[in-house]
Amino acid sequence: MNHHPEAVQFVPLIGGVFALVCLVFALRSGKRKRLIDNIPTSKSSGVFIGLVELKGTAESGKPLISYLAGQPCVQYQWRVEEHWSRTVTETDTDSNGKTRTRTRHESGWKTVADGAEMATFYLQDDGGVVLVRPEGAKIEPATSFDETCGASDPLYYGKGPPEAVMDSDFRRRFTETAIPLHAELYVMGQARERQDVVAPEIAQDSRAAMFLISTRTEQQISSSLRWSFWGLTALGLALCVIGFILKDKMSDADPASNITTYVLAAAAYLLASAMGWVWMVYNSLIDLRQRMRQGWSQVDVQLKRRHDLIPNLVESVKGLRDYEQNLQTELAGLRGQLEATPPGVEGTDYRACGKFLIAIQERYPELKAQDSFAKLRRNLTDTEQRIALARGYFNEIATFYNTRLEVVPDRFVAALGGLKPQPLMAANDFERAPVEVNLVDV
Repeated sequence: MNHHPEAVQFVPLIGGVFALVCLVFALRSGKRKRLIDNIPTSKSSGVFIGLVELKGTAESGKPLISYLAGQPCVQYQWRVEEHWSRTVTETDTDSNGKTRTRTRHESGWKTVADGAEMATFYLQDDGGVVLVRPEGAKIEPATSFDETCGASDPLYYGKGPPEAVMDSDFRRRFTETAIPLHAELYVMGQARERQDVVAPEIAQDSRAAMFLISTRTEQQISSSLRWSFWGLTALGLALCVIGFILKDKMSDADPASNITTYVLAAAAYLLASAMGWVWMVYNSLIDLRQRMRQGWSQVDVQLKRRHDLIPNLVESVKGLRDYEQNLQTELAGLRGQLEATPPGVEGTDYRACGKFLIAIQERYPELKAQDSFAKLRRNLTDTEQRIALARGYFNEIATFYNTRLEVVPDRFVAALGGLKPQPLMAANDFERAPVEVNLVDV
């Protein structure tokens, strides 16, 4: 078989391009896998601002009722398809003027009705609940209904439209997927502060690397991404070598005489894969470090917020009566906590002021009756809870970051990048109060 020489030369190039495309998608799957593996699973009581991973059950006081299965759920999607078939006769004339007639059979499924609905719900674990707003998430539901029937079945017209499609065989397939109430879920998404209470919620954020709500387990998701990574990498390697083999066959060359070329092509691809892998691992470690720094910045924001409230506290106490020397010292110390420094760095430490507020009330009972002081105390207490949330998130992500720096092979990449462990945050008397939740209000 003769092939155009110039066209033959492009075969290895085309194979190489497809190999690189496979490598790009392989690294994309690997990046997602490492993201899932790198994010520690948080308890609902420890969620704070940032990308978080949660596991729990879907709960709602006002669940949806799915269209086909009729079961309580927080999200469902259904579809009705109708089967059709027809025989097509085609007539054409060849170059000699002869008429030819061909008959072929066509069939398929056509969607005749569909729908979907989702609702805000709570994800519940043994630590409490977190509000989840599923709009914009990639949802991996479970199959709740799958049935095929004929026109004599009550389901055919009961849940499907009365009209038939053209060339209908009068067979319909009803399918539905859903997130049932109380279903075990894996959720990864961006946590933000709720507007109604001092508590987080999970919602869509364009800056988030992933927003996933899945009925699969973390292990199942990670395993599928791992197989995708290795499968696409192997496919790219095969395409890279096959391009050169096809070139030799199309040019009537003996493939056995070019073994060295095949080996070099494979080696180049493997080198590119190794460099891509190092890049992926290093970036994932940097991502962990940045998330850890973000956790500390949230603590810093709340410390500044509390610092701004302290002068109001000073004026409240001062307006009632002259305060004692030790009280003045305590207030000055709290105001100085604006300069609190991250763990592992020398500087001012900080502590909660909840017990201090109680001491002021005991010393000056008249303050309890003042609305301004009561409002101030609520704001300060809310701030203490936010600091507790931020501290828990920081310590959780810092622990996971430190672990990554120790395990093989990440530790070698971390050494190349000069990444160092992060000390944990030690602070006393910061506690998060339980959030009262009414599921009926969801």
